[in-house]
Amino acid sequence: MLHGEDSCTAVEDGGEEDQHRPLILERIEKETGRTWRTVLSQRLRKHCSCTPEKAKSRILSFFPVLQWLPRYKLRDWILGDVMSGVIVGILLVPQSIAYSLLANQDPIYGLYTSFFASIIYALLGTSRHISVGIFGVLCLLIGQVVDRELALAGYLPESSLSGNDSSVPLAGNDSGVVGCDRSCYAIAVGATVTFTAGIYQVLMGLLQVGFVSVYLSDSLLSGFATGASLTILTSQIKYLLGLKIPRPQGWFTLFKTWYGLLSNLGNTNVCDLITSLVCLAVLIPTKELNDRFKSKLKAPIPFELFVVIIATLASHFGHFNTEYGSGVAGAIPTGFLPPQMPMWSLIPNVAVDAFSIAIVGFAITISLSEMFAKKHGYTVDANQEMYAIGFCNILPSFFHCFTTSAALTKTLVKESTGCQTQLSGLISALLLLLVLLVIAPLFYSLQKCVLAAIIVVNLRGALRKFTDIPCMWRANRIDAFIWLITMATSALVNTEMGLLVGVLVSAFCVLGRTQRVQVLKLGRAMTREHYEDLASYKGLQTHPNVAIFRYEAPIYYANQSLFKKSLYRCVGLDPVKEKSRRVKFQNSKLQEEAAGVPTTSRYLRRIVIDCSAVLFLDTAGVNALKEVRKDYGELGVAVELAQCKTSVLDTLERGGYYCNQKGGDAGENRTIFFTIEDAVRHVESRSTPNGDYKS
Repeated sequence: MLHGEDSCTAVEDGGEEDQHRPLILERIEKETGRTWRTVLSQRLRKHCSCTPEKAKSRILSFFPVLQWLPRYKLRDWILGDVMSGVIVGILLVPQSIAYSLLANQDPIYGLYTSFFASIIYALLGTSRHISVGIFGVLCLLIGQVVDRELALAGYLPESSLSGNDSSVPLAGNDSGVVGCDRSCYAIAVGATVTFTAGIYQVLMGLLQVGFVSVYLSDSLLSGFATGASLTILTSQIKYLLGLKIPRPQGWFTLFKTWYGLLSNLGNTNVCDLITSLVCLAVLIPTKELNDRFKSKLKAPIPFELFVVIIATLASHFGHFNTEYGSGVAGAIPTGFLPPQMPMWSLIPNVAVDAFSIAIVGFAITISLSEMFAKKHGYTVDANQEMYAIGFCNILPSFFHCFTTSAALTKTLVKESTGCQTQLSGLISALLLLLVLLVIAPLFYSLQKCVLAAIIVVNLRGALRKFTDIPCMWRANRIDAFIWLITMATSALVNTEMGLLVGVLVSAFCVLGRTQRVQVLKLGRAMTREHYEDLASYKGLQTHPNVAIFRYEAPIYYANQSLFKKSLYRCVGLDPVKEKSRRVKFQNSKLQEEAAGVPTTSRYLRRIVIDCSAVLFLDTAGVNALKEVRKDYGELGVAVELAQCKTSVLDTLERGGYYCNQKGGDAGENRTIFFTIEDAVRHVESRSTPNGDYKS
């Protein structure tokens, strides 16, 4: 290989002889002599030095509100931000109360969560459009942890409580908090999980690992959300029917829940059932109307809020709780409770759960952020998003809140109603503050079955993914397979396990694609110096005495043996078996004619391997290429590499691929071919080496 100082030159085509010379490029030598101490010192000076300009830049990047607020276009943006903030705030009221039920928390804590998350993300977030607050999948995960820890602490299940009394003492267990009733301990667990998840997210931001979101593919996240939606739907049926059964724990909760439902079907509360059917009959068609005419409506009609108000009035004046035993939201206090520290002793118990919650929350948030940023022509910072969503969990956890992330439904509403900046989030927070200070107690008589109906109706989008399975299968079977496996595991086995299985299946599918790649035999186009697969295109020509192949995958430890097998099969000559055959024939003094081997006038001189699609090599890959060259070389068939990427050339150099072999030509071993045509012309111009394999 030819090396130069700092220039890139090409040998000009001068004459007939020069036209057959291979293209020669001189490499720019990389800077050498830098020790790890020098590199570390330079990076420390870069990242740890503090100047007024750098301090200002860091503060502005950590608080994006300081960048966009001074440039706020009041006349152009204020109307859209106010309208979207008010509409989203109206939607947040019933949804915050409803999803508190899913997280096994009192309604007031859902309102707290949406209030604080809206404010903090407006200050720290880089997306202009996403709505951060309560998200159904995270509420499900929080609720599962809360139920488990309540049982471990000795609190009676909710179904065993009489009326609305949740002041149940600990059942001889010291793991709870003395003087803390079931509701108090439930939010303590939820806040501790939220605090731990937020710490994980901030640490990932500090370590600059925002890129991890790329490993959670769209098919994986969609399958996980759909599987979790099935679990959410199943968990809400007991409220629709007015049944008081405990939420099952562990694996296969879907089957356990359905068993409990069917076993207690005779205990259905008729009042709750009728209310649920009426709410579903109203919400489903009205939601469809909102979706169908969203392009014509300036803002979606808040039918959920209307249903909540009407149902609350009907329950209050109809005495549904006292007369028919219907479960209601209960007392919702006004104002804010005093701050409370997380339960430090619980962190070891919930650390693993919090990690999966942190990953899901961030992945959903960054996916929606990037989607809307791309749509509206701006960029978001993945690591800053990690900080933002982390502090949306850490800070509110001291104020009786649970985990939050971006929510697709509310984000779509926010964008469609004219949102321009996160000022709309502050408007929504003001509306929630009004509810918290004045209106919240009025929801005392709101039936839980109404909240469950709101949750179920909002699952329509995720459940519609089942109708897309045929399209997904036709578009990409591997992505469809990942979706199905993740969905099935999340729904049927365990929600957290579904996420883990989805990640593992995705990784194995990527590895599997490198395992399935086959070596392709190439032919030359008749009118151009272009080579393509002979099995895919017609009219391609082959070169006499030269076989050209391409491998469209990296060559590394997991597929290097498959690469060699595929190459040997495509060449039609396994050098290892051929050498064994020759040794056996020599020992038995037999001639090839006696063995019945057909002979032709064609000789295989050289093999050219097109490496343009080989993204990288590892040590095993370099050794595999060495073995291929050595084994074929012993049969008199030379192997040349063409169109190698720079990184591949460096790996070959470090791996000793270009070291002189015994009896080899040093110059030839170090020749680099930047085109297939150069390699072919080069090998055709050389004399036939001794011992050519007669094919």
